[in-house]
Amino acid sequence: MRYLTLASATVLMSSPAFAASKNPFSAEFWKLSNTDFIVLVAFILFIGVLFYFKVPGMITKMLDDRAAGIQADIDEARSLREEAQTLLASYERKQQDVQAQADKIVAQAKVDAEAAADQAREELKVSIARRLAAAEDQIASAEAGAVKEVRDTAAVVAVQAAKDVIAKQMTADSGNQLIDDAIAQVDAKLH
Repeated sequence: MRYLTLASATVLMSSPAFAASKNPFSAEFWKLSNTDFIVLVAFILFIGVLFYFKVPGMITKMLDDRAAGIQADIDEARSLREEAQTLLASYERKQQDVQAQADKIVAQAKVDAEAAADQAREELKVSIARRLAAAEDQIASAEAGAVKEVRDTAAVVAVQAAKDVIAKQMTADSGNQLIDDAIAQVDAKLH
């Protein structure tokens, strides 16, 4: 087969036979030797076969099914979005409730801590007062003991001093007289 050059193709296209084969109103167009006519017939047959087998309806049905599937996906996505928003709002409410509850717990803990601190202060005051009272009792007891000891010591010293004074001043007759007086006093107190 020969390759056509650009010049020969231009000459072929400008020939009257070529121009006539392109014109559907010319007799040359309707001959089976014309490739344009064959292509036209094949195209019309192809379109006819498509319509015979209802391909446009199938394509339309497929497109409608696809559109319905896309619409179903959009509706599902919309419902999932609404469900997610509802769930988010629910979690936000729960978070607010938990935050409010936590705030209440913190406030109650502060109140309880202040009450415990006040109670501890009161108990400390009572304990200090008890210890002060115990210390004062011990001091009073120590003072009483010291006073008693001083009195006892003073009594012992006074008795010793009186013994010494009486021993120096006493004679045998006055000693016997004192013994008799003491016996008489004991006898009077016993009866």
